[in-house]
Amino acid sequence: MTISAALVKELRTRTGAGIMDAKKALVETDGNIEGAIDWLRTKGIAKAAKKSGRKTGEGQIGVCVDGKTGILIEINSETDFVARNSSFCQFIKDIAQHAVNYDDLESLLASPMGDGTVADALAAQISALGENLAISRMSRLTGNSIVSYVHNQAEPGIGKIGVLISLDGDNGEIGRQIAMHVAATNPIALSEDDVPAERVARERQVLTDIANASGKPPAIVEKIVDGGLRKFFQTETLLNQKFVINPDVSVKQAADEAGAKIIGYVVMKVGEGG
Repeated sequence: MTISAALVKELRTRTGAGIMDAKKALVETDGNIEGAIDWLRTKGIAKAAKKSGRKTGEGQIGVCVDGKTGILIEINSETDFVARNSSFCQFIKDIAQHAVNYDDLESLLASPMGDGTVADALAAQISALGENLAISRMSRLTGNSIVSYVHNQAEPGIGKIGVLISLDGDNGEIGRQIAMHVAATNPIALSEDDVPAERVARERQVLTDIANASGKPPAIVEKIVDGGLRKFFQTETLLNQKFVINPDVSVKQAADEAGAKIIGYVVMKVGEGG
């Protein structure tokens, strides 16, 4: 099959592989980029990639907590100049506050706002700022206690990374610290039980292929794979990660010591689609 230059470029960006290695990986996997990443990993050419499909463009994440509900919303612009525009930032705040009452992006865009809908308000902003804008995604989190954190903040409640944490128990400093941890580490799931089965199977296969390539006997391969999966869960799931503020304990241990239980979390970074 024909492998496009754009596909090769995307694979190289995500893995750091050379042109020829990237092309070969894509040919071997019939152009499937996730499969190509795994193929490169088995050859020792690329590290694991957590992100599937990155969006380009500027913008900001709006964060709003209203009682037991928290909202993250990404609104994109063409340039960073507009992303820092005071009118654009105020628009994000207004939309984030409005979004608390809606469950998903589709219902939000169709909801009444001003003399029209949110979609109409967006069109008015596009006209006023002279640049294409998009309300690209939103995440909603509910719970007894919602804690928010904004990283690289442009204005209060607006920045390049937004995090919401749902807690039972202490919602003070430990909640903010855990939210900061999530912004720094971007875990793929709360715990090993929350990692999709297909993601675990994919990781197991990669680890198996790597171990088999070493020529070890099957019994040793199995131990290597089991150890690799334990390390995977420790580094990629929130509760098992070493707490960035105190690496001597896990995030779960830090929460337990503070009398809190982490129920859930969401994180959103500008330019990274789900």
